[in-house]
Amino acid sequence: MDLKSIENILKRVEKPSRYTGGEYGERDLKPSRLNYCICFPDVYEVAMSNLSIRIVSEVINRVDGAVCDRCFAPWTDFGDELKKAGIPLYSLGMKMPLKDFDMIGFTLQYEMSYTTILYMLDLAGIPLLRTERGENYPIIQAGGPCAVNPEPLADFIDIFVIGDGEDSMRELAELKLECKNKTEFLKRATEIQGVYVPSLMEVEYYPDGKIKSFSIDKPIKKALCKDLDKGAFPDKMLVPNSESVFDRAVIEVMRGCYRGCRFCQAGFIYRPVRPRKPETLINQAVSLIENTGFDEVGLNSLSTGDYPHLKQLIGGLKENLPKNTKLALPSLRLDSFDGEFVQESKKNSLTFAPEAGTQRLRDAINKDITEDDIERGLNMAFENGYTGIKLYFMFGLPTETDEDIYGICDIVSRIRKIYSQDKSRARGLRISVSASTFIPKPFTPFQWEAQILSEDVKHKVDILKSKLYGYNTNLSWNDFALSEIEAVLARGDRRVGKVLYSAYKKGCYFDGWSDKFKPDKWDEAFEENGISKRFYTREWGEDEILPWDFIDCFVDKKFLLKERGKAYRAEVTGSCKQGCKGCGIQKVYRCDV
Repeated sequence: MDLKSIENILKRVEKPSRYTGGEYGERDLKPSRLNYCICFPDVYEVAMSNLSIRIVSEVINRVDGAVCDRCFAPWTDFGDELKKAGIPLYSLGMKMPLKDFDMIGFTLQYEMSYTTILYMLDLAGIPLLRTERGENYPIIQAGGPCAVNPEPLADFIDIFVIGDGEDSMRELAELKLECKNKTEFLKRATEIQGVYVPSLMEVEYYPDGKIKSFSIDKPIKKALCKDLDKGAFPDKMLVPNSESVFDRAVIEVMRGCYRGCRFCQAGFIYRPVRPRKPETLINQAVSLIENTGFDEVGLNSLSTGDYPHLKQLIGGLKENLPKNTKLALPSLRLDSFDGEFVQESKKNSLTFAPEAGTQRLRDAINKDITEDDIERGLNMAFENGYTGIKLYFMFGLPTETDEDIYGICDIVSRIRKIYSQDKSRARGLRISVSASTFIPKPFTPFQWEAQILSEDVKHKVDILKSKLYGYNTNLSWNDFALSEIEAVLARGDRRVGKVLYSAYKKGCYFDGWSDKFKPDKWDEAFEENGISKRFYTREWGEDEILPWDFIDCFVDKKFLLKERGKAYRAEVTGSCKQGCKGCGIQKVYRCDV
């Protein structure tokens, strides 16, 4: 690498510390027999807050003969400078060009980061299409939550790992050390649970564009780490050179969620629920604080309030961590809200996600919180000194009517009434309402649903504007064009890859950043490739083969269909804590609830 030229470039770009490496706590990395680079397709501040890349790095670095470095997407100013200077994108630790690695792994956390993967490969001087990469180029691998539908990226990725990475990534690294060439590796890798190689599967379509069949004999079962206490977890972490999105130490208290909200993909693909033991988490937290100097620990999971040993964990952390250490709990469900937890997570404002404005619609989506839960949770928050409430809702949920939108306004009115009941409370209650367009995601009971149209969103926003602005409430909603493309990429098949390729060539990347999103260029890419967005955002037939049907996440399709039917009857299934619901996961994992 031309380090002198890079040094000169750093003087001309925003936040040069993003590209220097050398963070406190960095390992002394040296090239080995297997050189692996974990890549995050977003900027440094976002990437350094991600826990999954730390876990993957820990897994790879524990394999004898393997080393794991990291690389994040450079912002456009640095990327443009690299292009001008003819300098390939490089890793932060060893300062090695990405194209010189044996394997490059991308984590897929968000569909709108897909074109940024192409941007990184392009900056690295690596051909975008897997068919154009021979033995002289690294194997491009991907994993993460979005990998449960890998097909939109099938043209670009050599190999996917679907599910947990603790065991599968170790096995993959060990296999790569054994294999002499890429062909042998890709063929043998399919013997590892959770591994999918797109080049080894073909898809046949009907004349109307729907899928007729897949060429593989049996479904690909997701990788599953059954004992997280024994799984690899970093006892050290890098301290970012500049402030990251979540500037704290992080422990994962459990994986999975008991709740089963019908819109929530994570709640289904991360089944079964696997809590770590309190003593494991306390040891991890103590080690991270000792090795980083952070004064805050994040207790992460999909629903931390449901962790079965939360009070015991908080007590143990208080006892074993330095006295000035703060505990950060993510946004809590209204029905798991506890005064003790409020004190631990106390800030100026509190975040709740009712998701829907009426009890009927909350029942339909299996949110399973009542009006009493809402009132109790809010009272507790106000009694503990909170003067700001952030509320998250969705537009376009199945069975939604205008009455449900007016219900959002009713909730805001009720919050103000509850707050004003105690005259001793400070004036100036702040309420923020954020609404996003519902996106039907794979492996959920709503995977067959249609996404609403732009005119529907406008109508719903107009209702909220007419009612909420008078309440002195901050109202925000997301860009429908962005949500529509996200839905296409979430439910797309491999034909969508042509759109991704065209969109990138037209300058689309960092699409998740509002000032970089180019909806007109995306529309051109769809039109040029003869692909309709509505084909992927329409309602799907329950007997239709879905692009991800060759993958087995251990939740039975019959269960998802049953849940869909219950949604239309506004019937609540409830939490797994209240007894097994028969989703199918018990066939591979004994759930103790």
